[in-house]
Amino acid sequence: MPARSAAANPLALAVMGLLTEKPMHPYEMMSTLRERGLDSAFNLSTGTLYDTVRALLGNDSIREAGTGGDGNRPPRTVYALTDTGRTAFTARLDTLIRVPADDEYPKFVSAVAYIGALGTEAAADALAERADRLAERAERLRSGLDSALTDSGLPRLFMIETEYALHMIAAEREWALATAGELRSGDLSDGLPDRPEERR
Repeated sequence: MPARSAAANPLALAVMGLLTEKPMHPYEMMSTLRERGLDSAFNLSTGTLYDTVRALLGNDSIREAGTGGDGNRPPRTVYALTDTGRTAFTARLDTLIRVPADDEYPKFVSAVAYIGALGTEAAADALAERADRLAERAERLRSGLDSALTDSGLPRLFMIETEYALHMIAAEREWALATAGELRSGDLSDGLPDRPEERR
């Protein structure tokens, strides 16, 4: 698989991004992705991570850069980004940032299209509960962001994706609460049943 194609894989892109910061072994990659809350964007497991590392090695996107170990643990292979990998990474990153993709919408958008099937009150309740859960998620992300910036001393730019996620959560939460309010006030419930069974 060419390096450019590998960079299209979200986990490969994340691994390559970490390696722009410094060489790392897979365990550190996994810990860092989880610490930064990036593991929710893809299926992250030991198996998928090692498969991704092997694929990146196979197309010359990354290379072995020695070994490193923590305490009494056996040495682990440390990987670094190659020039080929850096070129593929920055090209893919540039495209992802510049060009909105048609398939960026989450599953939630598909569900919202049919929210009327729940009935007015159930739809409003579901949106209100989503808003509460979004607030909890935002708090976890904010706490993780504060810890990462304080404890690791990373530049803010390396955590900017968490700031973006927080803004997106805030916007979605505002929309969910406003829409729940409109459903309850009747402004958005014209023709909708009060309860799902009333649609029959």
